[in-house]
Amino acid sequence: MTSKDTYNEIIINCFRYLGINSLQEAEILSLKEYQVRMKAYQLKKIDREFEMHYQAWVNNQVKATKDVGKKPVPVFKTFKEFYDYEAQVKEIHNPGSYKLSKRMRRLAKLATRANGKEGEDG
Repeated sequence: MTSKDTYNEIIINCFRYLGINSLQEAEILSLKEYQVRMKAYQLKKIDREFEMHYQAWVNNQVKATKDVGKKPVPVFKTFKEFYDYEAQVKEIHNPGSYKLSKRMRRLAKLATRANGKEGEDG
């Protein structure tokens, strides 16, 4: 790759990925700033991919069922059981104030045991 090819690639990347719209603006970037901005762009892309995959996972979780007798019933009966918005907001305003329900404490304890985080004595 020649230096002219490298220059053209940098300019194209500035226009394509970095929101730079003029050649002059692209040309005054230092190499360090270009590299940092490109890394930030790549990290933002990964963040967007994470959000898409997380959304797909959440969509699957919200449809989760458990068998009660012979018929499947939803694991979450209400949206609040699935996601407690008010509790999340409260946690941001008052860190450490969020209290788990008895059911959530029980589920957390089961998950801890299932993941082998608890000692041999249980």
